[in-house]
Amino acid sequence: MPKLFAAVLAVLFLSVPTALAAEIGEDGLHKQDWFALTFRDIAEDIEQARSEGKRLAITFEQRGCIYCREMHEKLLADPEVRDYLREHFMIVQYNMFGDEEVTDLDGETLTEKTAARKWGYVFTPTIVFLPEEAPDGVSVAEAAVATMPGAFGKWTFLNMFRWVNEKGYEGDEHFQHYHARVINELREEGRLDED
Repeated sequence: MPKLFAAVLAVLFLSVPTALAAEIGEDGLHKQDWFALTFRDIAEDIEQARSEGKRLAITFEQRGCIYCREMHEKLLADPEVRDYLREHFMIVQYNMFGDEEVTDLDGETLTEKTAARKWGYVFTPTIVFLPEEAPDGVSVAEAAVATMPGAFGKWTFLNMFRWVNEKGYEGDEHFQHYHARVINELREEGRLDED
């Protein structure tokens, strides 16, 4: 009887889709229904985000990226992270090897893959944070107020978004010092569970 019970549990477990699985689009990228779909004109996207009281962030991802999957299934599935990002940021997803048209801030028309090369982004996921207002005549890489290359744990990830939202890049507190301060505050509150 115990073997039968274990077999039934195994079948039930395998047949129930995992709650953490992120949807995958036709392009092979993991999707969030709250990511913005735009024409990928960076200046227009910055203005749209600003009109919504948000900041523009671009995430570069690629098909089969295990770190992108973890970002979607762990970080973006975490209510604290997801809710903060949704409230403060308009996020547009780019395919590092994609062919969708992109208009850079300097007016140059590119594809997603040539934009990634031009801007120097080689890791996925890479998240690029843009200023509140679109500057003229510079590329996204030159205009970015911060870039997060690669995958990180919850608190590093969330703290980078907070630091950008709080305009930490304009002050004297480097992100690493900001992050260390927040981590110490989380420890004192008993909330630190990772990172």
